[in-house]
Amino acid sequence: MLKRGFDLLLAALALVLLALPMLAVALAVCLDSGRPVVFAQVRVGRHGRLFRLYKFRSMVVDAEARGPQRTASADPRITRVGRWLRRSSLDELPQLFNVLRGDMSLVGPRPDVPAQQADYRAEDWALRCRVRPGITGLAQALYRSRATPAQRLQADLDYARRPSLALDLRIMGLTVLQLVRKSGN
Repeated sequence: MLKRGFDLLLAALALVLLALPMLAVALAVCLDSGRPVVFAQVRVGRHGRLFRLYKFRSMVVDAEARGPQRTASADPRITRVGRWLRRSSLDELPQLFNVLRGDMSLVGPRPDVPAQQADYRAEDWALRCRVRPGITGLAQALYRSRATPAQRLQADLDYARRPSLALDLRIMGLTVLQLVRKSGN
């Protein structure tokens, strides 16, 4: 209950403070590669419930039809503005609406697409789905986008075993440091 209240308060505050920058990002996406400016994709949430995750579009409009779902840093489907959005993680800002809706938390394992369930053992998937997915998580705080699949899985499971507000605050702090360092793609 405390975590949910914390999520609601911070997400609402962030949306107010970031409204103008989000408008500027939307305009940049539109001018660079047209509409839509927001991309929605089905992801798996808490208790295995499916939801639509929102991001500023960083790839060409028909990207999913053009190639693989896992994106490489030099992927030709990424737009010019999209490269900058991904480096700065500004593409993630619309997920604050997912937090307000209750689909996500500020901190938790990054939400997977349904097909990624095949990457997990059944007990690991069940453990991972016990917690609400987050905009940032332990894997992002420790590795940014450089985590191997095994490191990401282990970090997600470690978080799911012992979630706490104190750990969330630590992850948020480490995430800010990662963003300031501008590491990752």
